[in-house]
Amino acid sequence: MRRRAGSSSVAAVAAVALGAALLAGCASPGASAPPATRETAATPSPTPTPTPPTPAEWAAERVGAMTDQERAASLLMLHAPGTDPAAMRALIDRGIAGVILMGDNVPGSEAELAGLTSALQADPEAATLIGIDQEGGIVSRIAWDPAPAPYELRDQPAAATRDAFAARASALEASGVNVNFGIVADVTDDPSSFIYDRILGTDPQASAEHVAAAVDGERGAVASTVKHFPGHGAAPGDSHVSVPAAPLSLEEWRAGPAVPFQAAIDADVELVMTGHLSYPAVDAAPASLSPEWHRILRDELGFDGVLVTDDMLMLQHNGLAEYADPGENAIRAIAAGSDLLLYVLPADPSEFGISVEGLAASIAGAVADGRIPSERLEEAAIRVMELRREIASDVGE
Repeated sequence: MRRRAGSSSVAAVAAVALGAALLAGCASPGASAPPATRETAATPSPTPTPTPPTPAEWAAERVGAMTDQERAASLLMLHAPGTDPAAMRALIDRGIAGVILMGDNVPGSEAELAGLTSALQADPEAATLIGIDQEGGIVSRIAWDPAPAPYELRDQPAAATRDAFAARASALEASGVNVNFGIVADVTDDPSSFIYDRILGTDPQASAEHVAAAVDGERGAVASTVKHFPGHGAAPGDSHVSVPAAPLSLEEWRAGPAVPFQAAIDADVELVMTGHLSYPAVDAAPASLSPEWHRILRDELGFDGVLVTDDMLMLQHNGLAEYADPGENAIRAIAAGSDLLLYVLPADPSEFGISVEGLAASIAGAVADGRIPSERLEEAAIRVMELRREIASDVGE
């Protein structure tokens, strides 16, 4: 590090200058200065090395060169069954952001999974997002997770949760996974809730401490995700087959379910996953499709990372006519403020009317029709691309 000159350095420079002047005064009257030579001529200053762009600047430039169709495709994270990377790579080659690995994608060992995930990395400048739901306990995709389950951690000090998620993230990183959808920030003290065995705390403050510790533990190994915003514990029912509703007011939410999510955001979590659940006192729509919940998350809680939806097919699985059209669901999610849309697809996605091109065309068409502002699509694409750039840069270091 270059230090600034102190007063003693300035005095030394002055003394040298005075001595030079005295010597010049003692020279013979006829003496003259030697002629200038090439060596004594001023040397031009070297050209400064350009400052490399930040991930955000790089992402903005990359997205700026994309069409709306390409931008829309870059907001998709999909699943293809099986352990042959060819099917997943075919999706990636269509311009999507990444893939989510389910149990059917995971071979028998860490080394085999690392080989599969390596085959999915196509762009050295922007990593393919490879996500997984590795919560531990009842939601585990890899058998070699060394860490305890959430229900085992919540009665221990928060430091134990930090250590557990550090170990969990290390196992995922070694397997080539770079995003973990694994930190449940929901809160409930009801043992009959379907989410009860997955939570890190049965009251808001205890959950907040463990959630923040989990985020801290995963830092530097994988991008962390907390879920299911704005909080599933207060909404009875299973969002895989319905749209559960929470009976809380906004003020009650702020004092309860909001607390662990705020703690995660304060701990610099990279992603927040919105749930397909509603708080009718705030918005009748599921949070994943709600502009108001996205506003609260951004403006009140201060989150500036990537907002990812829960599996979008869950909306179709609930059987409600309002959510039967996958293109319409995608439009509503992006218009509301989502950045990344998650789809756990079967072997034949057309069973649910889904394709990369079809979803991208629906989103791009909504931009052309004015339903999605152009800047909203660009903003989402930049956020996702920035995350991909940061992950690629971390790998390259």
